[in-house]
Amino acid sequence: MKIAVVFVGELHDQGFNASGLQGAERARDIPGAEIEIVTGLPYEERAIEQALLATAGRADGCIIVGGQGNRVTPAVAAARPDTAFAVVQGEVTGPNLASYDVLQEESAFLAGVLAARMTRSGIVGHLSGHRVTPGLKGRAAFVSGVAQADPAVRVLTGFCGTQDDSTVTRAWTEALAGEGVDILFTMLNAARAGAIEACRSAAIRQIGNVIDWCAVDPAVFVGSAMAGIDRGVERAIRDMLAGISPDIVVPMGLATTDAIRLSLAPDVPATVMDEITMVAEELAQGRLLPATTYTGPEVEFA
Repeated sequence: MKIAVVFVGELHDQGFNASGLQGAERARDIPGAEIEIVTGLPYEERAIEQALLATAGRADGCIIVGGQGNRVTPAVAAARPDTAFAVVQGEVTGPNLASYDVLQEESAFLAGVLAARMTRSGIVGHLSGHRVTPGLKGRAAFVSGVAQADPAVRVLTGFCGTQDDSTVTRAWTEALAGEGVDILFTMLNAARAGAIEACRSAAIRQIGNVIDWCAVDPAVFVGSAMAGIDRGVERAIRDMLAGISPDIVVPMGLATTDAIRLSLAPDVPATVMDEITMVAEELAQGRLLPATTYTGPEVEFA
């Protein structure tokens, strides 16, 4: 079975796409799987739609990585009923359309708890790029995690409009630091490099996401809200090969997989580490639920 895995934005982004690519590459070893990687798509709905239609003409299955697929894939799947489709980080289903949701909001909630415990200024921040559902849910979960740990901590949050432009994210991070933010949770792709530079210059700490950023730069990163997008891609491929198309969104969170966790820098106090462990257990057992929507204020910087 020929399955195309489609990526929007930069492929080797040290974020969602890079993680998803790992899952696609592992799947090449699955008997019967012929994997094609489709990349270089811009963040434009029309371009994504056209690419999916073209890909469906030569593949038995198409998997798009990222929340951008939620808007365009249902129409494409309806137009190509003989092709299997899936969205990783999806929220849409249909007769030939499945969605797999790696619950990064759970690790984002843990990131909020960490931020509230580690801030000295009493002001923490959130910075993301595009307003896709996974990013919006992650922001809401982070804010609710902060409130769970310490309602007195103030959160400044914003979407800068890019996942890959480091010039923009550097300027936003500098502006947030100027507002008193000393712990910044970032949900970015290649543009994280600009945020890292600004954090280092301003001597503030960052919480990353998707991969283990504490292992990359523990001086800057106090934590990382890990989310194994690769697991979602590999699960989608295996289901397609088996002829399975779940009619509900398949959640992949703390209760069912080790793809979700919060990595911590070595200098995080043991008491905070223990608290994170306990909160993670509460999430896994469903006794705590991260918020999925946020209606509070946002910051804007030119």
